Amino acid sequence: MLFSITMVAGIYLGYKMRDQIPGKGFFYMERRRPVQEIMDLIKNKYVDDVDINELADTAIQAMLSKLDPHSVFIPAKELDGVNEQINGNFFGIGIEFNVFNDSLNVINVLKDGPSYKAGIKTGDILLKANGIVISGKKIDTDSIRTILRGTQGSIVDVDILRGPQKMNVKITRDIIPISSIDASYMIDSTTGYIRLNTFTLQTYREFMQSLEALKKKGLQKLIFDLRGNGGGVLDEAVEIADEFLDGDKLITYTVGTHVAKKEYRCRREGQFEKGGLVVLADEGTASASEVIIGALQDWDRATVIGRRTFGKGLVQDQFDLSDKSALRLTIARYYTPIGRSIQRSYAKGSKAYYDDISNRYHDGEIYSADSVKNDSSKIYKTAAGKKVFGGGGITPDYFIAADTSRMGMGMMKLYEKGTLNDFGYKYYLSHPSIVQSFKTPGAFARNFEITEPDWKFFENMSTADSIDLKGLTENEKTYLYRSLKTSIARQLWRNEGYFEVNNTEDNAIKKALEVLQKK
Repeated sequence: MLFSITMVAGIYLGYKMRDQIPGKGFFYMERRRPVQEIMDLIKNKYVDDVDINELADTAIQAMLSKLDPHSVFIPAKELDGVNEQINGNFFGIGIEFNVFNDSLNVINVLKDGPSYKAGIKTGDILLKANGIVISGKKIDTDSIRTILRGTQGSIVDVDILRGPQKMNVKITRDIIPISSIDASYMIDSTTGYIRLNTFTLQTYREFMQSLEALKKKGLQKLIFDLRGNGGGVLDEAVEIADEFLDGDKLITYTVGTHVAKKEYRCRREGQFEKGGLVVLADEGTASASEVIIGALQDWDRATVIGRRTFGKGLVQDQFDLSDKSALRLTIARYYTPIGRSIQRSYAKGSKAYYDDISNRYHDGEIYSADSVKNDSSKIYKTAAGKKVFGGGGITPDYFIAADTSRMGMGMMKLYEKGTLNDFGYKYYLSHPSIVQSFKTPGAFARNFEITEPDWKFFENMSTADSIDLKGLTENEKTYLYRSLKTSIARQLWRNEGYFEVNNTEDNAIKKALEVLQKK
């Protein structure tokens, strides 16, 4: 009797206390929402069988479309790939590949990686992997990646074709880094260059390795290239900014309706607080990249060169869900040290939000500084009194127009067909001795030129892809000659070679060198 009275009293008190318990607590049974009721009705009553999980994913996407453009649902089947980008590595065999005529060609082999150790060479054709045919029939690249990737230490049994000879090779999968650094080298005896393509959990470590290596070579001035860098892990960006700023300067702060204000400040003596610094940016520079640029601009630490940045000032947190999917939800806004939010308006929906970037091409903004659309209602001043803008991205100190010679119809076809990208690989197969002729990208940049036979080789490739080069303008042809050279450099030295060669004719790099020389 005593036990029964105690139990009833507990239930009654729990019921009365439900409104004071955060989230309604254990005692509160929330009424089922119409969304769940409809899902159950479809599952149990609908005329045909449906994939209820896929339907639920669609419903989630519809809900998120009413929020901001950067809150996204990540289905379970895509989560591993997304996490790989954040972690900065995956488990695989360490090759770059492309498919030519239904044959999987090895374009590059990661030095000291699993395939390199197993004896795989550039130019090999992979026929089978663990008994699955991956050449000789049409198979999409995503399926190939799924076959070649797997758990660390597992074996991939591959049949390859090297020239006329068939071979069997066993490759042990291992960790493959996704490098954040595209290129890091000395342009001259005192000026260094670092290009960063993303922010993963490994980015700060990789950046510091590059910075320290350049300092040993005499680094006094740095060109930090963040063009096309769409962001990533905020903490990594903060750590890098700390290397450029002294004292306990504010780098950024975040605040949201359900998130308390959090300040990110310099915590240590940076490795490059005094040297000349230029940061390169464009319309593809976003999020964590803008955190760095905003801090450096607000404190007058760097000169920003290029074009107006993307304009993403929202912070996302990733929440893992019960079915192994995830929700990347915007939880706060970030602000530059002087209080700027550089987030563009998304009031007209996601389509209009992302169309703004292409509209910059149509409106002439990427070609002329006079066409830049700053939000004049949000004007701020830097530590030295320079006028800067909030809302709509970060406007550079010096404007560099986009190169229009790559945007003609003929050029677009070359990119769409992949002809330009494929040139370096096919040229290398036809000229294998080029590896011995040029030991470094710098030597290649100074001494190699595209010859008429090389151009004829490219014309034949274009003809095979149904592209006629006869209508090219002189500017387009000049750009193509340079692109063919950089395509070969990328084949020989990957991204490091591509950027070291391409930068010799890059207008933003030329302007950066001019600014650093004056400083």
